[in-house]
Amino acid sequence: MQNVLGDRKAIAILLGPALLIYSVVMLVPVVWSMGYTVFEGNAIVGFEFVGFDNFIRMFGDSEVHSALLFTLKYALVVTIGQVLLGYLLSLLYVFALKRASGIVRTLVFFPVVMPTVAVALLFQQLFSIAPTEGVVNSLLSGLGGVPVDWFGDGGSAFIVIAIMDIWRSMGFYGVLLYAGLIDIPEDVLESARLDGASGWKLVRHVVLPLSAPVLVSSLIFSVNGTLKVFDSVLALTNGGPGTSTSPLTISMFDNAFTYGNYGYGSTIAMLLTIICLIVTVFIFRANAGTAKKGGVA
Repeated sequence: MQNVLGDRKAIAILLGPALLIYSVVMLVPVVWSMGYTVFEGNAIVGFEFVGFDNFIRMFGDSEVHSALLFTLKYALVVTIGQVLLGYLLSLLYVFALKRASGIVRTLVFFPVVMPTVAVALLFQQLFSIAPTEGVVNSLLSGLGGVPVDWFGDGGSAFIVIAIMDIWRSMGFYGVLLYAGLIDIPEDVLESARLDGASGWKLVRHVVLPLSAPVLVSSLIFSVNGTLKVFDSVLALTNGGPGTSTSPLTISMFDNAFTYGNYGYGSTIAMLLTIICLIVTVFIFRANAGTAKKGGVA
């Protein structure tokens, strides 16, 4: 094995095909999209070089500002909900249900594999107000409250989107974090219990630090996924009412394919890419700083 890893030719043979496919599928489209940002038009009417006009337009575009605000708010709320509930589920699996957690993990994970359109239709029925009241509004009426037009206002529509995507994906993060928790050595946990650590103290001082790597990976995975949200919003609200629940991805899609301006759509995509990179680097640096302080302590 050492001979193989030390042979550059063998490494090139083993990794070359994978790197080539990755470059063609991922990197080439990214570079191609970057090139579009200095042009205006599409493949039908042709392209015109406009320099940095697309960037100047984007910085003054109120619809992009609204989409950016929605995207950041959505990413913050849903990431916290996904990872927090996923971590609580993983703790439940490991410390409460233990070997009996298999059926619960399967049931909670089931929404992850459901089609996005099916989940969106389910939530449309749950929160509907007309022509018939959904389950949520029926419960509000039964408790003496007033039915809410959840999809008639941007604020309430955002709540439904967040609830739907947190419910749908928390099972995935529960399993992902569960895989990290079961790797914690049992003798370490037993030693902590013998020292008097139990309950929240055990989680806070032993489990949480040891599961930090998989927790950080989950945060990065969740943030990048929520910043690029598209299908769930499109299926549930189509960006409405108006454009109040339209993220950057829908704004990018509309400009590129509905309005036929590849350059402006690519510019919005570039903004989203930069945001994803900044957030990922921030999480890495924050985790590295926390780990360094913990090591010094």
